[in-house]
Amino acid sequence: MKNVMGLVFANIYDSSLGQLTNKRTQASLPYGGRYRQIDFTLSNMSNAGIRHIGIVTQYNFQSLMNHIGSGEEWDLELEEGGLEFITPYSMGVSNTFRGKLEAIAAASSSYLERGKEEYIILADAAVICAINLEEVMDAHIASGKDVTVVVKAGIANGSKQLDLAVRLDGEGEISDMAVDYAAPEDYLASMGMFIMRKDLLLKSAAECVAHNRYRFEREFILQDWAEGLLSVNAYEFHNVALFNESTEEYFRNNLAIIDRNVRHSLFRDGLTIYTKVRDQVPCYYGESSEIDDCIVADGCVLLGSASNSVLFRGVKLSTGASVKNCVVMANTEIGIGAQLEYCILDKDVKINAGVKLIGTMEHPVILNRGDVV
Repeated sequence: MKNVMGLVFANIYDSSLGQLTNKRTQASLPYGGRYRQIDFTLSNMSNAGIRHIGIVTQYNFQSLMNHIGSGEEWDLELEEGGLEFITPYSMGVSNTFRGKLEAIAAASSSYLERGKEEYIILADAAVICAINLEEVMDAHIASGKDVTVVVKAGIANGSKQLDLAVRLDGEGEISDMAVDYAAPEDYLASMGMFIMRKDLLLKSAAECVAHNRYRFEREFILQDWAEGLLSVNAYEFHNVALFNESTEEYFRNNLAIIDRNVRHSLFRDGLTIYTKVRDQVPCYYGESSEIDDCIVADGCVLLGSASNSVLFRGVKLSTGASVKNCVVMANTEIGIGAQLEYCILDKDVKINAGVKLIGTMEHPVILNRGDVV
């Protein structure tokens, strides 16, 4: 899609993920043994032929830049007209953005106005999925509406607060819209993906910011739709979409990849998910190791037992150690006889021999990068 550019927001839910995002953006959070969350968003855009993509980030973006590098793995080039990092510094802004609209307005001269594309796709890095954006674009044009929002059923449950929720009538038209709302089950949840004409976005962002309106969903989409100034189309996505908007969701959704049906929805023919290439030796399984229902990346040395867990690259599991229902990130070492259940171990953690750490599904034990216990 040569007539479409992309804009990715990297920091939207950082504050909701606690210590996991103390030193990184949410977009660079490891996922599924070898990926980062932004891999899915960038791959979806790349698979659709989008080559001009901006990544809006406010702080802690060094790990994200290190991961993406030149953008070669996604068939993107880190240069003007290709892949661009849009930081407050690059836009001459010293403060953090008060909302997406302010970020868009600030990025207008440094990124958006330079692009020659007619349409733009905006996406958060919080939702993991494999989606055909060409089909979404075709549906948007066919609808004749100003904006298309990608939505998902089965997320609204009356307790999860949604950034944007919509309810459809019998004709598939939006009959109600709400923001920051614990919507009941008959609502559809926004996946944070929007398609619209770039000139409309630029004009609307400038008008909103000039009138002290900064929140994209509440003060642009909802307000203008309610006043009859904006027509909105809902594109319903029917495959797996994982919302990583809190620590509990991030933990649960990492373990969800163990499910065969989830894996086959996220990684399927024609919608390849790309990531940074890191060649390592194959995983080594010791004679006494017992590994059951786990996702295991390359470079691991496994001498103990693990079940229902995700083990990233280079994990070392010592003899007699036991790991159950855990997310263990790269280069973590687990000592002899250690016992771990319901834990998230960040990169380069060292667990000494005999240590016992047990959390719950709702409240996993979390260790920061480089911790020694």
